[in-house]
Amino acid sequence: MSRRTQIIVLVGLVILLAIVYVRNRNDVPGFGGVLAANSRFVPIDVQEPNLRLDLLAQTHRSTYNGSNRNIFDITAVPVKPQPGQPGQSVVAQEPPHVGDIYPQKPPPPPPPHLPAQFFGYETRPGSTIRVGFFLSGDDVIVAAEGDTLMGNFRLLHIGNDSADIEEISTGRHFTVALEQPPGEASPS
Repeated sequence: MSRRTQIIVLVGLVILLAIVYVRNRNDVPGFGGVLAANSRFVPIDVQEPNLRLDLLAQTHRSTYNGSNRNIFDITAVPVKPQPGQPGQSVVAQEPPHVGDIYPQKPPPPPPPHLPAQFFGYETRPGSTIRVGFFLSGDDVIVAAEGDTLMGNFRLLHIGNDSADIEEISTGRHFTVALEQPPGEASPS
C-alpha cells in the first residue's frame, strides 16, 4: 500500500469517526442530552408516607438480656430458678455428650497394602542404587529406588531388611519387610 493510499484511508476513518460522534453525542449522559429512558420514568404514587418514629424509638430503648453464656463451651448452663416460682427445686441438666452435638471424626483409613511380596534386592556394580525384587502372584517385578510399582506405588528406599514404599495417590508411606518367597528352602 502506497503512502498516498494510507493517508486517504486515515482521513476517511477520521471523517467517519466524527460523523458517528456527532450523531450519538446526545445519547451520552453528561453531555446535555436526555436519554429516552428518562422521559418514560413515572414515580410511584405513594399517599403520604409516614415514618413511625414511635416504633423506631421503642427499638432503640430495648436491650439484650441474654444469659452471657460462652457459646464455645459444650457444658450445659445451670438452670436459674424463676422469680415467680419460689421454693421450686432446680435440677441441673446433664451436659450433652460430644457425639450428640458434634459429628464424630471418621476412623483413619486402613494402612496401605502392597499387593506384592518383597523377596530380595541387589546393588548394581559401580552405583549405590539398589534394585528390589517383588513377587506378585507368579510375576516378578524388578524396580529400582524411585521407580513406580504396579501403577500406584513408588519405591523410595531399599534397606537391608525392608523397603520403604509410598502410595502415590495419598502420599502415605509404609514399610514392607523382606520375606522369603513361599516354596523356597531356607539356606542352612
